[in-house]
Amino acid sequence: MNGLFAQSNPLLGYVEMTEVCLVIHTKDFQFQENSNQMELEYWIETKPKEKILLVSENIDKSRDNTYHFILKDLIPGTSYNYSYGPTITTVSKEVYSFKTQTLWQHRTEPPAFRVATGSCAYINEKEYDRPGEPYGSDYFIFDTIVSKKPDMMLWLGDNIYLREVDYMSESGIVHRYNHTRGTPELKKLLSYCPNYAIWDDHDFGPNDSNGSYSHKDLTLDAFREYWGNPPFGIKGAEKAITTSFQFMDIDFFLLDNRSNRTSPDIVGVEKPTILGEAQINWLVQALKFSQSPYKIVAMGGQFLNTEAKFENYAVYNEERTRIIKLIENNNISGVVFLTGDRHCTELSELKLSNGKIIYDLTVSPLTSHSYDNTKEANTLRVEGTLVPKANFATLDFSGTKKERKLTVIVYDNKGAKLWSKELE
Repeated sequence: MNGLFAQSNPLLGYVEMTEVCLVIHTKDFQFQENSNQMELEYWIETKPKEKILLVSENIDKSRDNTYHFILKDLIPGTSYNYSYGPTITTVSKEVYSFKTQTLWQHRTEPPAFRVATGSCAYINEKEYDRPGEPYGSDYFIFDTIVSKKPDMMLWLGDNIYLREVDYMSESGIVHRYNHTRGTPELKKLLSYCPNYAIWDDHDFGPNDSNGSYSHKDLTLDAFREYWGNPPFGIKGAEKAITTSFQFMDIDFFLLDNRSNRTSPDIVGVEKPTILGEAQINWLVQALKFSQSPYKIVAMGGQFLNTEAKFENYAVYNEERTRIIKLIENNNISGVVFLTGDRHCTELSELKLSNGKIIYDLTVSPLTSHSYDNTKEANTLRVEGTLVPKANFATLDFSGTKKERKLTVIVYDNKGAKLWSKELE
């Protein structure tokens, strides 16, 4: 059984104080006849004799045996271990672990913690890649991220790259996830810390795709199955990946920049949009309600970059300006956009008339080809932050509740620090 277990791929999804989501991907397991059932046992790290057994329902083999286990009634701030297998007698000897969030409110200062983040993870598959030089490389970056000991990983889109052979079939979309998740260097990161994700065009559909993509229900189903995000959807945009969560004292807002997107030059159909009215209204209300010192807004493409080029929000300048004005007029502070897509990293900064600052930290690429946008006229770029090569970033939250600090550090794929900055 050891070889089969080595092919499995547990992903630690959302982690709350009393509840955790585990996604167990078991494509190569051998199951008993007439059964596609998975068993998982977990226990408090210091109490190995008090194991709790969870048994899944049989699932459709066509979905390649991906199981979501929701572990409930857990104890805050507690370390747990878990293991799994087709039956309790064949549970893997390999043990994984997680720790629930701490109940710090009204008791202590908020804990310090670290978020790792990045976008554009291309995994080569020669049969279906474009001819010529491979587009992906240096997968060791995922182990480098683990070496920085993040408490959470936030994937900023293009986490897989659907190919032409994938776009129009469920089997093709599922294959792309399976192929990506089979990358040996990726597996440790997926189980090391909680993983949260948004998507961009390449995990939503074809390159630069918008809401007209006819198979977006299939890619939405796959995204929800292969990631362990908190519950998705908001009123008016139920079929979207939009969601939010709190990690320690910081609120995170995960946006869907594809499902409602229209062409920027569309005429006579509807007003050009990226997010859609329902999502914009929800976002502004959620930001206004938030008491978090920093409000992290994750979205696939760049928000602040002033160059109206490619898929930057400046191409939809009317909507971009409206969102900025809503943030300013509602006196919302601490807004930090985390974005990907651009195959380079840079920090943009916009100071509002009321003195508050909006940041946009773009982090890309992880393993895809890089791009040097030095010549783009982004008037809001912070000098010295452009990185046109493979990289990732960490966001370190520290300090007391009244004096919370956020420090951004950008690393190359070998872990060398490229730049750092404390955000106001």
